[in-house]
Amino acid sequence: MSHAAVVVGGGIAGLAAAISLARAGWEVTVAERAATPTELGAGFAMARNAVAAFRALGFDDDTVGLLGYRTRAAGTWAFDGRPILTLADDARTRAAVALIGVNRRRIHHVLLERARAVGVDIETGLEVATLSVGAPGGAPAVVAGREADLVVGADGMFSAVRDALFSSHRLTYSGYSSWRALTARTPEVTTLRQFWGPHAEFGLMPVSEELTYWYGYVAMPSRTRLDDELVAARERFAGWARPVLDVMDATEPGAVMRHDVYHLPGGLPSYTHGRVVMIGDAAHGFLPTMGQGVATALEDGACIGLFIGHPVAAGGRLAPALAEFDAVRRPRSRALGRAAMATARIGAHLGGGRRQSVRNALMRVTPAGLVNRGADAAMGWQPPPPAAPRF
Repeated sequence: MSHAAVVVGGGIAGLAAAISLARAGWEVTVAERAATPTELGAGFAMARNAVAAFRALGFDDDTVGLLGYRTRAAGTWAFDGRPILTLADDARTRAAVALIGVNRRRIHHVLLERARAVGVDIETGLEVATLSVGAPGGAPAVVAGREADLVVGADGMFSAVRDALFSSHRLTYSGYSSWRALTARTPEVTTLRQFWGPHAEFGLMPVSEELTYWYGYVAMPSRTRLDDELVAARERFAGWARPVLDVMDATEPGAVMRHDVYHLPGGLPSYTHGRVVMIGDAAHGFLPTMGQGVATALEDGACIGLFIGHPVAAGGRLAPALAEFDAVRRPRSRALGRAAMATARIGAHLGGGRRQSVRNALMRVTPAGLVNRGADAAMGWQPPPPAAPRF
């Protein structure tokens, strides 16, 4: 018996879910509202858990190696360049904080090509105007005029599916906006380096032999309009450490984008409703201060196949499969959301004055073992085996 799924959203989370369901034998349609599936943004740090989830989608080591630049997190510095928490270059720490610097458009392209290769139907220009959630074991769901055994809400931070099903759970403006850009790489940029200052954070990281990704995350009123984003970024970070200034000096004005940062505190109270399952930013969009947005999107997508796709294709009932997905994924995502909020409070969201010097002094004496354990908790995730069907 074949099963049909409609995945709403053709971004990283949606494509990952579509691939995992198709690999489990489902007929999958991705409903994307844009005329052409694409990925906004510049780069991201692909941590161990993101790599594990990517491999769980069927990608081999060769494909992983071609995604970007293998590197590691080197630590955090004060805005003036003085070290706050530098990470040791020993084998244990390197393994804990290993990263691949990736261009977001590169991974989106790889996922899109694989989705098509495994038979996923990508339909563009489709708006979700109406949605009937159906009932597991009963009526099918109906979305974008299509009946489905399962609907996956993967339409991002400003999710139309979430608005339709969880209208009381609204996004909150973080009070921060973020510049992002890709620029020509210089030889000295070899690791992820982060700089903290009052109400601001700056990071830079290689994403290929040729390109460096940087971001500048700063306190700013929502919907601020700026005449020249690069000029504004330079003015905001004037006086910061030399690596920060150098990477902006190497940036072309047209390469800079900026977006206001919203989040969904606590995430949704349930990731399922009827035959609908929510994933990625649509379900738990948290602050970017842990760098786990893409990683959890990939984790969610892989787990759609492991907890729902495989057991239902094997004859199991949908209701317990949905319940197990929610029981496993929601606690992990909530924990990461809390960690992102805590990191923001001691990092980019911290005000100026004595608070900065006290924070810096405490972090300078943080034991390496504590850093490694924290990295393991966030990034040590491994995909579980496919769930057994429940009849």
